[in-house]
Formats: sequence, C-alpha cells, structure tokens
Amino acid sequence: MGSETYHEPTELLSEPTKEMHRALVSLIEELEAIDWYQQRAEASSDDHLRDILLHNRNEEIEHAMMTLEWIRRISGEFDVRMKQYLFTSGSIVEVEKEERTAAALDHVGAGAMVGASSTAGPCLGIGSLRGKE
Repeated sequence: MGSETYHEPTELLSEPTKEMHRALVSLIEELEAIDWYQQRAEASSDDHLRDILLHNRNEEIEHAMMTLEWIRRISGEFDVRMKQYLFTSGSIVEVEKEERTAAALDHVGAGAMVGASSTAGPCLGIGSLRGKE
C-alpha cells in the first residue's frame, strides 16, 4: 500500500510531518479493519461469531476516533474542517456551498473596504490555475 511509505525522502521531512503520517496511516488501517469486521459480521451465519465480530468492529471504531481526535488537536486545518462539517444536520454539501458564499462575500467586502474591485488580488480558486480569475 502506497500510504505505508513516505513519498518524499524522510530526511527532508520534519518530525511533526512524520508523526502526522503515522497517525494518518494508523487511521487508514483502523478504517480498513472496521470495513473487514463489518463484512465478516454480515456474512456470518453464526450469531455468536457475529456478535464477536461486531464487538471487534466497534473497538476499531473507537481506535479510529481516538486517532482522528489526535489529528484534530494537532492540525488547525483538520480542526477547522471538523468543526465545519461534523455534528451538523442537513445537507453536508450545502455546508460547503454556504462556506464558499460567505468567503466570496468576505472577499468582495474586503475589496470594497480598500476601494478595489472584487477581482483584485490573486485568486486561489481552480479558475486561477487555468489562467482565469
């Protein structure tokens, strides 16, 4: 699996990046184990084995959430995004649309405050990568 190895020379990576890598790989492994236990439990015809497999799956969910919480505490961006999307109701996609609208309004407002147009300054949207504002 590609995620088990580093993609850049380790001597070029900081300790925080290496620690984050360890956490992300561990999270991937926990999520994979959850999937395996879920499938095995659903396929099992033995009620007692199914109970054990579901118990094991739930333990893996606990491990995954502990790792995810560590990631949230270490990474400001994860923290922001988790607060934005987790434990919300309604459409998850709408949360992003509302965020984009608010960001666009903030950008327009900031431009108006300095007397510039809303297209002033560098645009970091995908259009700017195509040479469009």
